[in-house]
Amino acid sequence: MIRIAQHPLYAHPLPEGHRFPMLKYELLPEQLKREGTCIPAQFFSPTKLDNATILLTHCEAYIEKLNTLKFSKKEARRIGFPVSENLILREHVIAQGTLMGCEYALSNGIAFNIAGGTHHAFYDRGEAFCLLNDQAIAANHLLYTKKASKILIIDLDVHQGNGTAALFENNPQVFTFSMHGKSNYPFQKERSDLDVALPDNTDDESYLKLLEKHLGNLFERVRPDFVFYLSGVDVLKEDKLGRLSLSLKGSKRRDEMVLSACYEQDIPIQCSMGGGYAPDVNLIVEAHANTYRVASSIFE
Repeated sequence: MIRIAQHPLYAHPLPEGHRFPMLKYELLPEQLKREGTCIPAQFFSPTKLDNATILLTHCEAYIEKLNTLKFSKKEARRIGFPVSENLILREHVIAQGTLMGCEYALSNGIAFNIAGGTHHAFYDRGEAFCLLNDQAIAANHLLYTKKASKILIIDLDVHQGNGTAALFENNPQVFTFSMHGKSNYPFQKERSDLDVALPDNTDDESYLKLLEKHLGNLFERVRPDFVFYLSGVDVLKEDKLGRLSLSLKGSKRRDEMVLSACYEQDIPIQCSMGGGYAPDVNLIVEAHANTYRVASSIFE
C-alpha cells in the first residue's frame, strides 16, 4: 500500500494573490479519496523537521536566515514568495514528509509527498519558490544513517533541478538525472550527472523515446539502492510555464516507465510532486492523480 504525506494545516501560508499554485495540494488528496484510488488510512501528516537533519544539506547561516526571516530584498526576490513564519514552517513539514516517506518506501516499496520537489533550493540559498530541498535533505539523511549507499534522483520536472545538481555535484553516492526544457528556467543551468535538455514543443513520442533510452542505461550504470522521483506535471502542453507539449496520456506513460522500472528491480522509490501551472487547476490535479493511479496499479 502506498503512503502519502499530506499537509492540510499549511496549505495557504501566502497572501491571496499567490495562492493559486497551492490549490492543487488541497484538491489532489480529495480527488484521490473521492475516486477510490486512495483511502484515508494511506495519508499521514508529518511534523516539523529538525535543524540537525537540515544541516546535512543546507548551511547554518542560511538556516538562521530562515529561522529569523532576515533576508535581503535581493534574496527575497530570488525566492519569489513573501517569506513568513507560516511559509518556513510549511517548508519544514514538507521536507519531513519526504524523509518519512523514505522510511515507508524502504519497507513498502513506494511513498509519495503531495507537495515537495523543491529542487531549486541550494546549500546556502533558496530560489524560485523553493526554500528547503526536500529530496536532497532526505537523500543525505539516507546516506548519513546508512539506509542507502547509492541513490538515483530522477527529476522530470520541466525545469532543471539546479539546486539538487549543485548540492550533489561532488558526491559519487548520488547520481542526478534531469530531463528538462532547454530554454526554460533556470537560464543558467548547473551540471547534473546527466542532463537531457529538450527543445520547445517536444511532444509525447520524442519525449518518451528519449526517456526510455536513458532510463535503461541509468539503472544499469548507477545500480541504485534507492530512487527519488520528481514528477512535475509542468511538462504538459497547457502549462503556462512549461514550453513542452506532452499530453495527459504522455505524462501518465512517463510515470509508468519510471515506477515500473523501480518495481521490476525492487528498488524503493520516493515521489515528490513538483511543478504544475496550467491555467485550469483541474487539469493539474488530473495529471498528478495519474501518477498515483499508476503507482496503485503497479505497487498493489
